[in-house]
Amino acid sequence: MLHPRHLRIADYTYTLPEDRIARYPLPERDASKLLVYRDGAISTTVYKRLPEQLERGTMLVFNNTRVVRARLFFQKPTGGQLELFCLEPDERYPDIQTAMQQHGEVYWKCLVGGAAKWKEGIALQCSLPENLGEITAWKVGKNADHFVIRFSWNEALSFAEVQQYAGQLPLPPYMNRAAETPDHERYQTVYAEPEGSVAAPTAGLHFTNELFEELALQQVSTHFVTLHVGAGTFKPVKSETMDAHEMHAEFLETAIPFLEQLLNRGKNKLICVGTTSLRTVESLYWMGVKTYIDPAITYGALEIKQWDAYELPQHITVEQALFSLKTWIEKNGGGKLVIKTQIIIAPGYRLRIADALITNFHQPQSTLLLLIASIVGDSWKNIYQYALDNDFRFLSYGDGCLLWPTTSPTAPQS
Repeated sequence: MLHPRHLRIADYTYTLPEDRIARYPLPERDASKLLVYRDGAISTTVYKRLPEQLERGTMLVFNNTRVVRARLFFQKPTGGQLELFCLEPDERYPDIQTAMQQHGEVYWKCLVGGAAKWKEGIALQCSLPENLGEITAWKVGKNADHFVIRFSWNEALSFAEVQQYAGQLPLPPYMNRAAETPDHERYQTVYAEPEGSVAAPTAGLHFTNELFEELALQQVSTHFVTLHVGAGTFKPVKSETMDAHEMHAEFLETAIPFLEQLLNRGKNKLICVGTTSLRTVESLYWMGVKTYIDPAITYGALEIKQWDAYELPQHITVEQALFSLKTWIEKNGGGKLVIKTQIIIAPGYRLRIADALITNFHQPQSTLLLLIASIVGDSWKNIYQYALDNDFRFLSYGDGCLLWPTTSPTAPQS
């Protein structure tokens, strides 16, 4: 098996007609179609009937991040307008939540639309509603793919409140439209809590409170982790092979109780709802590997880098890894872990914790399509062709699929 560094992105493409991209959600979340792939067979159902597909005792893992209003529009002194897209906090903050709660001033990594028109040393202004004053923005740093912006405003407000008052919801660029009032509800999951994402964990958009009740009746348990989705999830792969593509890093959050649930799951299946949930739980395994190798590892070294999953020792069991990580968090994290992961899951990867994935249909030549191929192999082509032939709706507001790999990982034993 080739190292994923050498994968050609051109081998992971398909033709996606424009009219198959769902630009608006269906009226009912759980009415979306659900393709089921298992043991080489494809069938169709709807999300409302998902409980029929799951064994009793199945664990569903969701990403509970909330999308922030990351698009801010500022006026230049000359009267023109520039958009600042807030990507993530500057490194001076330990995590997104700390940065979101800053009052009066914050430093943020941003994309700047029309940056060449923003002259050095000039401040931009954005008015807040309800006589709350203005936000002022200064460029204080420049990197290859973003600017560092210093924002200042009325000290009575947190930056989370500033975004809520002045920002716009960042719908994916392929929707080719601005956010409308219904999007403020429908582009969030019904269980969204901690703010920090610039894109929704879209597989979860199909779940309703009623569906959660039906899952509970089926004795399917639901569990929540947090991974704040970055704009890099839409970053196209421009290099011919993956070794020249830099995977985006994202903040994940979890705590001791979830690790204990993983350790005590016995033979129950675990299904991740969304690629972000999958990246989170699989990252936890590799962090556990690092703590197993070096119990004194530092926070910085514990972060998962792009190729760690292919270059770290492969023989450590899930139980060993998770127990080591739990022990490390108890000693160093106060029961909670907030850390970055840059994991890339691509063909050549073997799932360690998850048994299956519920996800939407993804763009051609994307890292998310590589993730799908890592689970179902070349069958991704048949799955996507079936979806195209049977009027499935694609991308964020589209339909989804439940994908089982040919072989599932062994669950940790209690």
